[in-house]
Amino acid sequence: MAYSKKSLGLASHSCSTVRAHRSASCRHCSTPAPRCPELSATGPNHVWTWDITALKGPAKGIWYRLYVILDIYSRYVTGWLVAAAEDAVVAKDFLADAVTRNGTPPHTIHADRGGAMISKPVSALLVDLDVHRSHSRPRVSNDCEHHVVNPYSEAQFKTLKYSFDFPAQFGSLHDARRFCEGFFTAYNHEHRHSGIGFHTPASVHFGTAEQVQAHRQAALDRAHAAHPARFSRRPRPPRLPATVWINQPVSQPVD
Repeated sequence: MAYSKKSLGLASHSCSTVRAHRSASCRHCSTPAPRCPELSATGPNHVWTWDITALKGPAKGIWYRLYVILDIYSRYVTGWLVAAAEDAVVAKDFLADAVTRNGTPPHTIHADRGGAMISKPVSALLVDLDVHRSHSRPRVSNDCEHHVVNPYSEAQFKTLKYSFDFPAQFGSLHDARRFCEGFFTAYNHEHRHSGIGFHTPASVHFGTAEQVQAHRQAALDRAHAAHPARFSRRPRPPRLPATVWINQPVSQPVD
């Protein structure tokens, strides 16, 4: 369909009018706008994030639901589940199982405001576990300017769906579960993640990364001692992050 300059100009004017009206309404609103969640983690089990994505089934209109929860510091997937549909009770049981398998609950679990995420069964479970609940702001797809709602979950789903062997569709629930079993096992225990110093998520999550880091440094020191001319300085392996964030606050300029 072709659009004339006149029609585009009218659309632009209409959008500007709506934005101006919303801005004026906000200025006169007595209730302050909800703040973006600002979550930080300096180690495993500080913050987990979870989400649900759709997997195409064997025929038109058939979609399975993949539930995934991961630790934002270690990137370790602490739980996953493929189900026929999104359901609050299934979500509650999925989260409870992830915590049980992990052996300890996280301090905070973050999610968007999907139906299962804000459901009563899930909310009651997190209260019982004494886990802090974090959600994106209501009706906001991108939390604050330049921030996204659930960056770690979204990145994880992208890694899954852009993998070379990800199928165009799954023949059955069994096929989807079998594929995800292989993918998440390899992701947790074999994948060298650039965001965690090229360690595996399992190594960081379960505390062996420091030992691996020491072995890497020893190997680099031996190479440096044997061939010092090849190096301008002492080589060091990639470091683990000190802190990771969901919506890191922007530093304000000092007057």
